[in-house]
Amino acid sequence: MDQGRATHLTSANGGSGVVVGGGGSVGVQIQQSRRLPDFLQSVNLKYVKLGYHYLISNLLTLCFVPLIIVTLIETSQMELDDIRQLWLHLQYNLVSVVICSAFLVFGLTVYIMTRPKPVYLVDYSCYKPPDHLKAPSHSFMEHSRLTGDFDDSSLEFQRKILERSGLGDDTYVPEAMHAIPPEPTMVAARDEAEKVMFGALDKLFSNCSVKPKDIGILVVNCSLFNPTPSLSAMIVNKYKLRGNIRSFNLGGMGCSAGVIAVDLAKDLLQVHRNTNAVVVSTENITQNWYFGNKKSMLIPNCLFRVGGAAVLLSNKSVDRRRAKYKLVHVVRTHRGADDKAFRCVYQEQDDNGKTGVSLSKDLMAIAGGALKTNITTLGPLVLPISEQLLFFATLLVKKLFNADVKPYIPDFKLAFDHFCIHAGGRAVIDELEKNLQLLPIHVEASRMTLHRFGNTSSSSIWYELAYIEAKGRMRKGNRVWQIAFGSGFKCNSAVWQALRNVRPSHNGPWEDSIHKYPVKTLAE
Repeated sequence: MDQGRATHLTSANGGSGVVVGGGGSVGVQIQQSRRLPDFLQSVNLKYVKLGYHYLISNLLTLCFVPLIIVTLIETSQMELDDIRQLWLHLQYNLVSVVICSAFLVFGLTVYIMTRPKPVYLVDYSCYKPPDHLKAPSHSFMEHSRLTGDFDDSSLEFQRKILERSGLGDDTYVPEAMHAIPPEPTMVAARDEAEKVMFGALDKLFSNCSVKPKDIGILVVNCSLFNPTPSLSAMIVNKYKLRGNIRSFNLGGMGCSAGVIAVDLAKDLLQVHRNTNAVVVSTENITQNWYFGNKKSMLIPNCLFRVGGAAVLLSNKSVDRRRAKYKLVHVVRTHRGADDKAFRCVYQEQDDNGKTGVSLSKDLMAIAGGALKTNITTLGPLVLPISEQLLFFATLLVKKLFNADVKPYIPDFKLAFDHFCIHAGGRAVIDELEKNLQLLPIHVEASRMTLHRFGNTSSSSIWYELAYIEAKGRMRKGNRVWQIAFGSGFKCNSAVWQALRNVRPSHNGPWEDSIHKYPVKTLAE
């Protein structure tokens, strides 16, 4: 343990405790206390808060229950003559009954015609590269040394980043990066893109028993590799998709582009009836590896790895029965108007003309600001009324009375059952766990995805969802929060609700390794 740090564990009844000293020595300290337990620190306080949450959330129902009971009692006491008199009264007021009925039918028709069409997530698949593309830390460092592009300082910097990154030894880099010297050619980049996208799509079509001709909308997102013809055109050509398909190719939108692609597909599904949409999220590493010595541009080399996902969405009512999830909300936040936010993740050339992506030292602070804006918008949509009232009450006290009141942080654990936080790096996961007051199990999927697959950019949130399913934790009615950050700077959220107890799909990315996780040293 660190020098000067001490951990003091006290038993629940205020009795014995253990003190771990700064030098690592362990002593036992016996404390005798006759004071009453501190109620505010008592574990039972959570039951008070839970009761308050249920009371406020079901307040409307509780108000209607007495009214329903009184109505039932009065109805049960009515005699046959009373019912006859009521019928005669309605007959003499036939015009009023017809008008009221017409308004009711009109209102219901308008509601049905204008309400958003539900969007279902039928299934998704994540690409799992072959084993020969694995890049253990020692191989990664040896390969970096043999390329001859990095000086000793840069090699040491990469070694330290890898040690602290949270990545394991089973992550993957593309074929071109295994060659010495590396071969970042256009042919190699196209080959990487095809293997990732087609590998994910082949599994998706097989698992869903969907024909490529049934796809009406295609959205592909990849930030750093945008060839001509586009990636979406490559998919259309490979699977011979129909000629009137609505295809889109999103580029340069960073690690949060997966949620943006889902949002675009959702909007298109509101317009086109009885349609299937496919979203493909990936990133391409081959031509975007940095071969210079600028520290801020070396970090992506250590974090980004091969990965991709394909998602099948549908607005067909018949697909609800076989769908895994229903899309509930998408909230997007863009901080690009601020110059610092705009440049915090920036593709550029260094002084020697080497191209790479530079990460600003202000990245975490900017991400925190984007997250705050995003959850401020998302909170009223998902938080129970009990949490909203507590937040509003503290805000009111602070504004009206200028009181030194600590802002109330809403408990998002009451709104969501599972969290898929973009596996951008260990620091990102740590900060969100701390700021949102999450438990280790809530960020387990993110940590384990980072360890097993690395930062797969916009597809990481799908590997995390697959992890939760592989662990058997997804139950009917559970809500999932996918949250991702990306260049620009953007923070985007998607909220899904499970339509059934979800089991992992065949040939999932965790199928052969889920028994090894969680890794205890990472989960603690």
